[in-house]
Amino acid sequence: MLHRVAPSLHRALASSTAPLRGARLLDPLLPSPHAQWCRCASAAASASYSSLPPPPPSPPQGPSRHGGGGSSTSSLNPAEVAKFASIAETWWDSQGPFKPLHLMNPARLSFIRSTLCRHFRRDPYSAKPLEGLKLIDVGCGGGILSEPLARMGATVTGIDAGDENIKIAHIHAASDPTTASIEYCCTTAEDLVKENRQFDAVISLEVIEHVDNPLEFCKSLSALTAPNGATVLSTINRSMRAYATAIIGAEYILRLLPIGTHEWSKLVTPEELVLALQRASISVEEMSGFVYNPFTQGWSLSDDISINYIAYGIKRSETPSTISQ
Repeated sequence: MLHRVAPSLHRALASSTAPLRGARLLDPLLPSPHAQWCRCASAAASASYSSLPPPPPSPPQGPSRHGGGGSSTSSLNPAEVAKFASIAETWWDSQGPFKPLHLMNPARLSFIRSTLCRHFRRDPYSAKPLEGLKLIDVGCGGGILSEPLARMGATVTGIDAGDENIKIAHIHAASDPTTASIEYCCTTAEDLVKENRQFDAVISLEVIEHVDNPLEFCKSLSALTAPNGATVLSTINRSMRAYATAIIGAEYILRLLPIGTHEWSKLVTPEELVLALQRASISVEEMSGFVYNPFTQGWSLSDDISINYIAYGIKRSETPSTISQ
């Protein structure tokens, strides 16, 4: 059975006629009993936004960003790009503003390695389990995810809309022969779609909550994913727990992140992410949460998706459907 799943997602899954497979331990390199994964039926995408519980009254409200998208040609948000450009030089400072991402990286990489190795039938224990695969890291920042993916053997392309981020990524990757081959580009997913670029796996972590149009963004990720390829996204749930911990706690109390890093109205619920990906011809197969241990200052995979979560999907062969306003 599913454990500790957000109630609205649980109801959507329970109403599906498709058989559900329970949470299970996937990654042999993370034997913790708490590192459980939620298998998410694609039928969850049938949940409508109108059925979701309203946001809690206390967080600040902003304009809705979950509707429409048919007339938009780009999901880029210049203000968000500028926000991260201002702290680009700190990307590789493990004690700086990006410390939470550095701490979360082992768990994120564990999820990616496990799902991609299973999808592409690779040995997760091999020295280079992703060798021969073409991967793109959308919103790569300074390259803290691109570099370990390259060390796993993948041919990695990292893109970011912030030129300062790409410069930092280039400089850092060049210092190691195993990462010097990473192709870094200051561009957007939409621009690469126009170039008809496609990859075996498209990865975009902690990015969708910073774009203007999540639905259009998912369409671009889908277009970059080769048929039957894999797509992996992570983000923050728009829940009261996430507001209390990821915004109030992390930004205002503990100061783990700069104030204003996340906006409540831009956070995406698991139901909304599944629906957006489904409309973009990506079927979400698995979802896992992340939990933080303040005593060890480490993150682990969990079946609790109420705050941070990550999803893996498969690109169907048909063309993504048009998203109407």
